[in-house]
Amino acid sequence: MRLDVVTIFPEYLEPLNVSLVGKARARGRLDVHVHDLRRWTYDRHNTVDDTPYGGGPGMVMKTGPWGDALDEILADGYEADARGPVLVVPTPSGRPFTQELAVELSERPWLVFAPARYEGIDRRVVDEYATRLPVVEVSIGDYVLAGGEAAVLVITEAVARLLPGVLGNAESHRDDSFAPGAMADLLEGPVYTKPPEWRGRGIPDVLLSGHHGRIARWRRDEAFRRTALNRPDLIERCDSAGFDKKDRETLSILGWSPEPGGRFWRRPDGVEE
Repeated sequence: MRLDVVTIFPEYLEPLNVSLVGKARARGRLDVHVHDLRRWTYDRHNTVDDTPYGGGPGMVMKTGPWGDALDEILADGYEADARGPVLVVPTPSGRPFTQELAVELSERPWLVFAPARYEGIDRRVVDEYATRLPVVEVSIGDYVLAGGEAAVLVITEAVARLLPGVLGNAESHRDDSFAPGAMADLLEGPVYTKPPEWRGRGIPDVLLSGHHGRIARWRRDEAFRRTALNRPDLIERCDSAGFDKKDRETLSILGWSPEPGGRFWRRPDGVEE
């Protein structure tokens, strides 16, 4: 996979040289290019922003530098087909970044990131490139950052770990929170390692039993328990079609009942004793 990031703070992207992403680069799994947007400015102050039309506080990133930068980057190996690039624009007003979207992006060969600063990028830039290639506006949460570079790091790490050969164990992400399949609407439960006793605290006996079926059931029950506690909205929107009898029993114990349409609602009487 090729990644291009255009930014006015190239140093912000240094974390792309460490941990799993850094190892993936070293192994040739990721081809990363970080570009300084100011390379495409032509005044002595390297200006990338200007006041907004219509007034108001803040500054808006200009069309000129972004257009010239993206044109040059996309001209380097652009193919107008399924192997072409996707422009990823981090913005609080974008589509929520989910594991499902991470999987979608991991299947693309080339991602070009356009992280904004100030009040954002002149809208005409996004509209222009949407006529040439897929554009995905992405929000990593319901809050506002000083710039989009942190979002680029988040998205890159979530996508990179899904690429073949990046994780030491290819099955590691199968049971992740939000992983496609059985965990799509669930949070991963608690995990434990050696020693078996620490400061008077042990680990659940089932994990020492060696009974793989019981261990798998315990982990799934704990996933339901944690999801119901921390993210009840996920339970409310999940489709029960993929749940077995034991899943339904666990949810019932946790205070949830199925509706005729397949969704669950939280009973007012709550958790069973």
